[in-house]
Amino acid sequence: MKITQALHYFEYKTLFMVLLALLALTGITVSVSFIDLGKFNVWIALIIASTKGAIVLLFFMHMKYEGRVLVFSFLGTIFFLGIMISFTFWDVGFR
Repeated sequence: MKITQALHYFEYKTLFMVLLALLALTGITVSVSFIDLGKFNVWIALIIASTKGAIVLLFFMHMKYEGRVLVFSFLGTIFFLGIMISFTFWDVGFR
């Protein structure tokens, strides 16, 4: 039995656009770090970091082309990670 694996190749233009998006988000992260947003600093940083992580996951780890089981498994992991992070914020907030 021969096992075949589908390879997914991206054009250089797509990879360059991903690079620009990641560099832009990094610049936004640095810029926002100089602005005092009070309690929203952490939330803004988490949103930007999550966006960068999603871009890396979709394009460099090829999650965009994976099957439903793997995608749902990953989303479940992210959901429970979000619950654990919210418990941490809740614990720190009510000390």
